[in-house]
Amino acid sequence: MAQQAYVTETDNGGSGPERRGDRFRRLFNRFLSGWRGDRRIWRRGIVVAAVAVLLALVMVLHARIPNRVGNLGSLTETFLPWLGLLIPLLLVLALVRRSATALIAVLIPSFVWLNLFGGLLTDKTGTGGDLTVATHNVNADNTDPSGTARDVAASGADVLALEELTATAVPVYEKALASTYKYHSVQGTVGLWSKYPMSDVRAVDIKLGWTRAMRATVTTPEGRVAFYVAHLPSVRVKLEAGFTARQRDKSADALGEAIADEPLKRKVLLGDLNGTMNDRSLNGVTSQMRSTQGAAGDGFGFSWPASFPMARIDQIMVQGIEPVSSWTLPATGSDHLPVAARVNLDTTS
Repeated sequence: MAQQAYVTETDNGGSGPERRGDRFRRLFNRFLSGWRGDRRIWRRGIVVAAVAVLLALVMVLHARIPNRVGNLGSLTETFLPWLGLLIPLLLVLALVRRSATALIAVLIPSFVWLNLFGGLLTDKTGTGGDLTVATHNVNADNTDPSGTARDVAASGADVLALEELTATAVPVYEKALASTYKYHSVQGTVGLWSKYPMSDVRAVDIKLGWTRAMRATVTTPEGRVAFYVAHLPSVRVKLEAGFTARQRDKSADALGEAIADEPLKRKVLLGDLNGTMNDRSLNGVTSQMRSTQGAAGDGFGFSWPASFPMARIDQIMVQGIEPVSSWTLPATGSDHLPVAARVNLDTTS
């Protein structure tokens, strides 16, 4: 009787965590028991496995998806990181179906996604640097331009670019930024504000018929740097036409040519490119410049839309300059988030 009482006490006693551990082991063993000896685990879940393989192929071969029909390739590349959300869903379906085939297949897109975007999950932010730059599409319909100007100036940027400026809002931005930036120039709907002297300021023709890009030489304490500001045309997703971006692509090529012809070795591009670094249509620019977010950021740095950022279409890109850190700024009265970066101009050290 004593032994029986001891056994009964052991079964019902013990600490809470021990009981929970025993319960988990029983549930886990019960789950595995449904798999053991069941040869159907290799035949079930074929559809889930096929979808997993297809997802992996889309991510690997995204550059081969044609743009001829609705610019489908560029649309896929714009939101390419978000395809990773399908992986946990496929994993759950594989477990529900108790399919070993599906589980193994889900590993394929997992490895592909990590290979493409795993580097963005780590914090590459460094310290130091000698110049802070920022860019912001302020939105033509912004109801608080002075507040937006104060917010972006508070980032500590030495050089600041603004896009989507309207004729009525320009004086407001000029007044709000005058105490922080001694030098500035507005060309069409884009502008550049600087704490350091600016020279050789001119509009850049990006084949639109009106001015949405400019360049200027900024003379910093570390020497001259060519700054480009651009706001490429918007893209649209239409049921009858798909992802329409022909004008954006044409302007991107023209901008890339202007940057390639720039005689100064140190270059910075600030602006709303209406496209991500993955979008092949921006190759004219992205093939010759580095993204500060990819090189020195923490995470994806999505900038649009401000209410729920889903894509990094506002870019800070450099050539002949070393990115140190990159980040997004708090929301303003715009539908875009401002983005900023710290860079090292002395790349010989």
